[in-house]
Amino acid sequence: MVKIKSAEEIELIRESALVVSKTLGMIASEIKPGVSPLYLDGLAETFIRDHGAEPGFLGMYDFPNTLNMSPNAQVVHGIPNDTPLEDGDIISVDCGALKNGYYGDHAYTFEVGEVAPETRKLLEVTKKSLYIGIREFRLGNRVGDVGFAIQQYCENHGYGVVRELVGHGLGTELHESPEMPNYGKRGRGKKFAEGMVVAIEPMINMGTRRIRQLKDGWTILTADGKPSAHFEHNVAIVNGKPQLLSTFQYIYDALGIESDEEEEFRQDKQTV
Repeated sequence: MVKIKSAEEIELIRESALVVSKTLGMIASEIKPGVSPLYLDGLAETFIRDHGAEPGFLGMYDFPNTLNMSPNAQVVHGIPNDTPLEDGDIISVDCGALKNGYYGDHAYTFEVGEVAPETRKLLEVTKKSLYIGIREFRLGNRVGDVGFAIQQYCENHGYGVVRELVGHGLGTELHESPEMPNYGKRGRGKKFAEGMVVAIEPMINMGTRRIRQLKDGWTILTADGKPSAHFEHNVAIVNGKPQLLSTFQYIYDALGIESDEEEEFRQDKQTV
């Protein structure tokens, strides 16, 4: 069952999502060659707790850390370790926070130092596909409309769209109905309704869409060892249209990036 959220609940989810947004912004200024994912994970846990929330991932399904940190060929669910980041790496940082009984959950793939042009293009296409998908999350559309839009855009660029891992509903539970695949057919799947809140999160591979899992039971990698990118936002349907509850603006402020990509999804009294 999809849990429809009231206006008050959407604001509580937004509050949790913005804790995650601010955490990712803090992490952004710390990501550089020589820094270990485990060090960044410790910073994130402290930051989340200092902002009146609890790490959303820590202990869930026995996950041992605050962040999912997945460098290079790791797709998602990477466990932070003490291996220093290197120049030219990319790393997906997926973060969750629980505040006032509601979850925020989103992700950004960061460049570490100077990244190869073909890798940068993968990141650009994946992030753009996120907004292409969000545009389809509106009253009267269906789950398949979002998945189709993301899949078509990414496959047209020659990339592999992961099938086994999907986005999801969001609220008092981290993973609620409906599942939000990054592939699909137009007009298929559950119909969207006012007050729905979801996490949309393209996971896109430079090569094959196929994946494998490490023996740690968590880390997912591309089957061919090529890089993978992951971007995620939390979105609600408000007045029939998609409204972002999360933001990458804190990341952009930290990195000195100018962007207006979120403007069309900002409505009414939303502030960052």
